[in-house]
Amino acid sequence: MQVHDIFAAAGTAAPTAPPVARINRVPLHGPAETIATQALRQRACTELLRQAAQAAGLLDANDSTSADGIVSEAASAAIDALLERQLSMPEPSTDACRRHYQAHLVQYQTGERVHARHILFAVTPGTDVVALRNRAETCLLDVRCHDGNGADNFARAARELSNCPSAEQDGELGWLVPGDCAPEFARALFGQAEVGVLPRLVHSRFGLHVVEVLAREPGIQQAFEAVRGAVTMSLQQKAFVSALQQYLRILAGSALVEGVDLEAADTPLVQ
Repeated sequence: MQVHDIFAAAGTAAPTAPPVARINRVPLHGPAETIATQALRQRACTELLRQAAQAAGLLDANDSTSADGIVSEAASAAIDALLERQLSMPEPSTDACRRHYQAHLVQYQTGERVHARHILFAVTPGTDVVALRNRAETCLLDVRCHDGNGADNFARAARELSNCPSAEQDGELGWLVPGDCAPEFARALFGQAEVGVLPRLVHSRFGLHVVEVLAREPGIQQAFEAVRGAVTMSLQQKAFVSALQQYLRILAGSALVEGVDLEAADTPLVQ
């Protein structure tokens, strides 16, 4: 008996595959493939740029994406050339760099260490991301509500829920420096003053983390001239992200976008 016959015999309609997301009728995934929202937006943004590179004559009209959304080397190079042509990045002034430095002094310290533990809700292929987020947020609320009441609810939750090997040590990560962590995890952990369970989920390439900072050791403040290059790069990166967001909005506004919500993306999801 075929699958559709089983559903018919049970009086239940066979489940239908989700609609295929497309940019100007170019599919972003296979008809039976389910993709996490963030990954789908990334593919959509990349496809918008790939098609724009073709329209600008920077990429052969016969170039196409693969079934897994990976673009060709030629397309990647053409997108880089397109962005260099379309996005103007002026050098930030010395005054702008100094203002940024003064507003983010903690970020320009060396030797900072953080003692932390976490509960990881891992994102794996086929994961229901909405359900995963709900579980993570429920856990975050639970450990925050019980934080400091004498019982170590964080350790219990880590042992029961965490998808990290550190679950066996109550989620303990030990003393960390920025180089020990994925960059997105480090950004949430370092250059801050918070101690205790962080009030928000931390997103990383591995999934969603409930994080508790047990202690902090501040770093040594670096002089402006010593970190001026890093400050300049930070401001240039922010300007690039802002310009890319605007350019993607323009491309999306003139494209036929189906099955993906690009307006909900806070940052350009291209790699």
